[in-house]
Amino acid sequence: MDETGGECVYRDKWYEVECAENVLVNILSRLPIKSILVCKSICKHWNWLISSQAFIDEQLLRSRKNSFYIVYPFMDVLMELFFVDNNGEIDKRLSFPYCENFSPITIICSFDGLLCCMNYPWKADSGRVVDDEIDLEIRICNPVTKKALLIPRGSLSNEKPSIGVAFGPKINEYKIFRFFSAKFISLAKHPSRNSRQCEVYSSSTGSWSVIGRVPYCPMHSSHSPLGSNHVFVNGKIYWFIALDEDPLIPGSILTVDLDETFGTINLPGDVTEHSYLVNLKGCLSLVSVHDEDEIMNIWILDSRNEPKWELKCRDIVPFSNDECAEFVVAMENDLFVITSSQYHIYDSEYRFWRELYLPRMFETNFPVAFTYTESLLSCGGRIDPTIEYISQRSI
Repeated sequence: MDETGGECVYRDKWYEVECAENVLVNILSRLPIKSILVCKSICKHWNWLISSQAFIDEQLLRSRKNSFYIVYPFMDVLMELFFVDNNGEIDKRLSFPYCENFSPITIICSFDGLLCCMNYPWKADSGRVVDDEIDLEIRICNPVTKKALLIPRGSLSNEKPSIGVAFGPKINEYKIFRFFSAKFISLAKHPSRNSRQCEVYSSSTGSWSVIGRVPYCPMHSSHSPLGSNHVFVNGKIYWFIALDEDPLIPGSILTVDLDETFGTINLPGDVTEHSYLVNLKGCLSLVSVHDEDEIMNIWILDSRNEPKWELKCRDIVPFSNDECAEFVVAMENDLFVITSSQYHIYDSEYRFWRELYLPRMFETNFPVAFTYTESLLSCGGRIDPTIEYISQRSI
């Protein structure tokens, strides 16, 4: 009798917890994301709650405090992602769940658990990659939920397009800015006409809109044949613009905000071929590695009034000039620096280097890294409140 009574009290108490949704959200949002996905199958009410935008937002806010790095080799044969912590420990590895019949895929950026990827379409009947008449494919992917969204095809381009992704103002809203060379303009017949244009895809509308001609286009990145080095910081996207004299060296910075307003920023007179734009603790920063001197400079942009660069620190790198810096990404005060065969974490606050020992298979596969936060965000943008309400009523 006591056992039965105790069980009834337990069930009553748990029923009170389930009815108080804010309490249940607080509990479930603290679980590892793999456990959260399992909890969706417990009952319809839990499935609805975990699928709601309010829960997704709450889980993301907690998850942001435990970000790590996502590292991947150039995906030609090995289609895997590696989750790496600050100590260089591989937490887990995931097979890319949307890569069947893909040509080599390139990750362009990572934000709040979503990855933006690009690849050439694969023509199944010919067994080859098509790169002439068909445009690059763009996908927004969530590796932990194993979901992906193929973005509608953009305008035809005479050259490889460059893109950048802006997120906000709400959680899980984004815009994709795509720079292309208009295919209908013949520069041979009209050499004075500017064919460089920009269009933007909005997750709110699910379609592209053409902005029109732009004076500058982002320079292509040396580490990625399909991408461009860009970073999203405080509501703006930043790309390098190549020097007129040398397409491999940045000459200035191109910016665009969520209102689709473009601008440019001058660079300090300290830029090399191995320079990277990063988000260093919420500030746009420039990392410039001088191979000959084996020196790394870190500049911070002070944009409170007129944009002004300030030298944060200058330090000796722990690798020789034969080991060029191939990729740099930031997380809080740390820089993850990848060279031809080495991996280092640099603490910019205490000016301390740590070498990481990752699998040797990365050394020949052009690895890149991004900061990563596990989330349940939808690849298509925010959940429609009307649909969410209808789903609730149908339970």
